[in-house]
Amino acid sequence: MRFYSVSEPVRYEGPESSNPLAFRYYDPKRKILGKTMAEHLRFAVCYWHTLCWPGLDPFGGETFLRPWHQAGDQMDHARQKADVMFETLRLLNVPFFAFHDLDIAPEGSSLKEFNRNVSAIANHLLKKMDQTGVKLLWGTANMFSNRRFMAGAATNPDPDVFAYCAAQVKHCLDVTKELGGENYVMWGGREGYETLLNTDLKRELAQAGRFLNLVVDYKHKIGFKGPILIEPKPQEPTKHQYDYDVATVYSFLKANGLEKEVKVNVEQNHAILAGHTFEHEIALASALGIFGSIDLNRGDNQVGWDTDQFAMNVPELALALYEIIKAGGFTTGGMNFDAKIRRQSLDPDDLLHAHVGSMDACARALIMAAKMVEDGRLKAEVDKRYAKWNEPKNQAMLAGKESLADIAGRVLKDGIEPKPVSGRQEYLENLVNSYL
Repeated sequence: MRFYSVSEPVRYEGPESSNPLAFRYYDPKRKILGKTMAEHLRFAVCYWHTLCWPGLDPFGGETFLRPWHQAGDQMDHARQKADVMFETLRLLNVPFFAFHDLDIAPEGSSLKEFNRNVSAIANHLLKKMDQTGVKLLWGTANMFSNRRFMAGAATNPDPDVFAYCAAQVKHCLDVTKELGGENYVMWGGREGYETLLNTDLKRELAQAGRFLNLVVDYKHKIGFKGPILIEPKPQEPTKHQYDYDVATVYSFLKANGLEKEVKVNVEQNHAILAGHTFEHEIALASALGIFGSIDLNRGDNQVGWDTDQFAMNVPELALALYEIIKAGGFTTGGMNFDAKIRRQSLDPDDLLHAHVGSMDACARALIMAAKMVEDGRLKAEVDKRYAKWNEPKNQAMLAGKESLADIAGRVLKDGIEPKPVSGRQEYLENLVNSYL
C-alpha cells in the first residue's frame, strides 16, 4: 500500500530552496556546539496523533478516513500502520518513534488477548527496526481511553483497576525493553478528580505513589536502563490533575522517595495550560535534576485546551533549546512530535509538510540558541547579577556558617543598606532578538 504521494526522502536543500518538501535549515549532519543537529534534537514521530487520530473533535466525527480506520481485520490494520510509520520515518529521516500500547495493537476482549496482540506487533516493529536502524524513544501504556479508567487508573477507587493497570504496565514495560526503548513514560491521563464530594484525596495520592514505586522496582528487576518519565499535564481531562506541572510532579516524587529515580517529559502545550512558559518548565526540571525529554507541540493561547499543533514559533523554541543546552542536552530523551495536523488537512502528505516545517523551525531555533551560548552575553548578565553571592561572607549565609542573629548583627555593624539594581529586562529581550 502506498500512503504518501512521494517516495524520495526529504533532503536538506538550504535556505534558498523553494521545494515545499525539503529541509531549508535542518541539516542532520551539521555540527553545532560539538554535536550534529541530529544528535542535539533527537527527533521522534509519535504513533497516536500521526497515525491513530481520525480527525474528530467534540463537534464532528472523523475526517481522515485512513485505511486502518475502516472495517476489517484489526491486526492487519495494526501491521499496516506499522509499515506506514516506518515509511514516515524513512521519508523524514527521523531516528526515533514513540507509542502507547493501544496505538500499535487492538485491545481485544481481554488483557490476555491485548498482551498477545501487542507482543505480535512488537515483533513486527522489531524486524522493521533491525532493517532500518530506527530506535524507540519511549513506550507507554494507554490507561485513559477505556471506560474502565473513567475514575482514574492507579488512583481509581476500585482496587481491581489498580491491579489491571499493574498488569498492563508490566507488559508494556517488558515490550519497551525488548524493543530497546530509551525511556518509559507514565502519563496519568485520568489521574485526578472531578469533585471532592466523592474523592479521598490522601488515599488516591498514596495509591499513585505506591504504583510508581512498583514500576520503578520492576524496571530494576528486569534491567531496564532508561529512566521512567512522568509527563506533567494540567486541567484536562479531569479538573484537578495530580501531575499538574513540573513543580507538582517533583513534590510528588519527593514525597515518595523517587526524585532520583524518575524524570519528567515536558510538553509545550501542557506548560501553557498550567500557566507557564515552555522554557520555564524545562529550566525548573533542570534546576531540580529531573529533566528527561520533550513532547514537542504548540498550544493556542486563545483556548483552554490541548490543541497539539506543530511547533513553529522559532523564538520560543530557541529559548527552550537554550535551556536544554544549558542543562547539558538530551541523554536518553529527545524531541517527540506530540502534534497533530488540523482535521481539515486531509491529504497524507500534510503529515510530511507538518513535520518538515516543525523540524526546520527547531533547526533554526537550535542555531539561534547556539549563538546565545557562544556569544555569552546572556550568561554574563546573569553572572553579574548574582556576583556578590560569590563573596565569602555571603556564601557563609547559605553554608550554615552564620545564624540569623549573626547575619542581623553584621548588617547593623557594617551598615548594610541595599540599593536596588536594574534587572535590564528590555535590554535582554532586545539581545535575544538580535540572535534571530
